[in-house]
Amino acid sequence: MTDTTAPQPAQPARTAHTSEAPVLVTVEDGVGVVTFNRPDAMNSLDLPTKEAFLAALRQVADDPEVRCVVLTGSGRAFCVGQDLKSHVELLQRQDPSLWDTVEQHYNPAVTLIATMPKPVIAAVNGVAAGAGASFTFAADYRFLAEGGGYNFAFTGIALSCDTGASWTLPRLVGTARAKELLMFPRTIKAAEAKDLGLVNEVVEGDVMVPAMDLARRMAKGPTLAYAAVREAVHHSAQHSFAESLAHEGELMNRTGGSADHAAAVDAFLAKQKPMFEGR
Repeated sequence: MTDTTAPQPAQPARTAHTSEAPVLVTVEDGVGVVTFNRPDAMNSLDLPTKEAFLAALRQVADDPEVRCVVLTGSGRAFCVGQDLKSHVELLQRQDPSLWDTVEQHYNPAVTLIATMPKPVIAAVNGVAAGAGASFTFAADYRFLAEGGGYNFAFTGIALSCDTGASWTLPRLVGTARAKELLMFPRTIKAAEAKDLGLVNEVVEGDVMVPAMDLARRMAKGPTLAYAAVREAVHHSAQHSFAESLAHEGELMNRTGGSADHAAAVDAFLAKQKPMFEGR
């Protein structure tokens, strides 16, 4: 991807949570970074973490200063999905909230990742399993650390898949391969994940370096156009060709009336690089 914008002064970082919080949010240079922060538990999802993650996604989605979002984890895992210790405790108590969590936490979180009006990048720093894997598949671009990998885990504990895996995974690898991966969970190492199309790039060293480089470039880009592309692709996956063409026309009219499009045309005529404001 080529940077078409002129350099701009860096903005100060803003931290929205303390370092002890299960999910951290920072905003810098137009990039909102959401970090799972339970490294001792491999960033598994207990109730406070799920609630904090959903709140963090809502924060960066609504923040006009955030023009690109990066998801990552602390420690050696990105996120291994549901916290099984918490799951067992709720199961033993026959707590009905155990099964409400898909509707209350996972579904709204992955929907925000897939549909917020700004691009989302997954910087998968280690293993991503279960819902953690599904979160990354709703992002627009995925970097995976060389030592990381995927595991779908669900049927290993006699559960169905969730967090959109039945929708996103077949679109990445095809229906037959998606069923294979979901029914027979195993660890998929980085090289295979790249070959299967689960990730865009495998990274030696710190996965956040290329992720933040791309995020900063996209944060200087035409945010409304990025959002329109996200919307168009999502819409077309569920509608006919004719309906998709009509929707593309609506989005073309919307982006054609944007300040960024006008700036890009003016810059083209002046033989200069455009500077986008995301509106």
